[in-house]
Amino acid sequence: MNNAQLNELKQRYVASGAASPATQFADRAENALVWDADGNRIIDFAGGIGVLNIGHRHPKVVQAVKDQLDKVMHTCQTVMPYEGYVKVAEKLSQVTPVRGHGKVMLANSGAEALENAVKVARAATGRDNVICFTGGYHGRTFMTMAMNGKVAPYATDFGSMPGNVFRAPYPVPSEGVSDEDALRGLKMALKTDANPKDTAAIVLEPVLGEGGFHAASPGFLKAVRELCDEHGMLMIVDEVQSGFGRTGKLFAIEHSGVEPDIITMAKSMADGMPISALVGTDKVMDASGGNSLGGTYTGSPVSCAAVLAVLEVFEEEQILDKSLALGDRLGERFTQWEQAFDCVANGRHLGAMAAFDLVTADGNPDADLAGALCKKAREKGLILLSCGLWGNTIRFLMPVTIEDEVLEEGLGIIEECLKEVVGSQAAATA
Repeated sequence: MNNAQLNELKQRYVASGAASPATQFADRAENALVWDADGNRIIDFAGGIGVLNIGHRHPKVVQAVKDQLDKVMHTCQTVMPYEGYVKVAEKLSQVTPVRGHGKVMLANSGAEALENAVKVARAATGRDNVICFTGGYHGRTFMTMAMNGKVAPYATDFGSMPGNVFRAPYPVPSEGVSDEDALRGLKMALKTDANPKDTAAIVLEPVLGEGGFHAASPGFLKAVRELCDEHGMLMIVDEVQSGFGRTGKLFAIEHSGVEPDIITMAKSMADGMPISALVGTDKVMDASGGNSLGGTYTGSPVSCAAVLAVLEVFEEEQILDKSLALGDRLGERFTQWEQAFDCVANGRHLGAMAAFDLVTADGNPDADLAGALCKKAREKGLILLSCGLWGNTIRFLMPVTIEDEVLEEGLGIIEECLKEVVGSQAAATA
């Protein structure tokens, strides 16, 4: 079927809240390229929203999935376990920087990992409260919607959220929130809203994902760790988007040297297969009773095979080095664009987790321009995403395995689009 036919079916049968606004349908893909149902070639700078750090259909992952399909597709690991689950747990325990010996629970999605992290933290501490941060994003289930630091579009239409979730400011110096401001706000939340003796955990992203790709400083992360230790709270780090090599480390928290009690992960850990995990200190992870964690599909054999293959690819192809190199190239281009376009500001990157902001002439966030840029890029054959609390951030999540010529082609499209949208905007105000 072609794009037009598929769009007709989408309008008729897919719930509007779940339907993509995109009118092109993916037909096949390879590394950083996608071909739609009409045969159009498209460069992918979104990577399935951070899922494809080693690219679409990495051959080693594809082969591992095919091999697993010839063995076992499903048993439900709580009914009859299998090698893949325990091998993934072993590998994640070895590479995840939590305090002490790590134990692992596998789930299906980032939101499910966060939900279970809160369950584990409550069981381990006997406390209820959770403190999260402005701009944070943790998922679309009810608990994670309550934890998100942004309302629209995630929680706008869904009524009351679960309680015992409190908020503190995330440090974003470019938006006027220093580390000191954020730490003061966190301590104020503990003083006025969330009594420390009733607070199970502080949950944060070391680099905001949907909140605009702002990285917390090592100093702030260390201060949060110290505050948790002072009050017997757990530190939960959400690495769903920043993990698995996006920042040049396997996990972004490694840049700080801080060891959390629990780390959640998903997205690029299986190169497109649905799986997530929480890895935590053994005593914390063992706090809840038997059969208290799990689900029918959690840690499926096929997804586990993909995770093990991904970890091999990271070692064999120096993915972390590639992430650092890609980030440096993006940073250089952002600097050039900031000099060439008044609307481009605050270029930033931690490894290949990179972004810049679009602003008005007086420096305010320009979400309309961000939308126009992404739309124009799609028309020219490039998938580009915006994000941020104000919707004015352009983020880069292309595979770190992207070929040089494809990267340059995509960056050239952005530069061309910037010239066009800035020019049309100037003409409209003349």
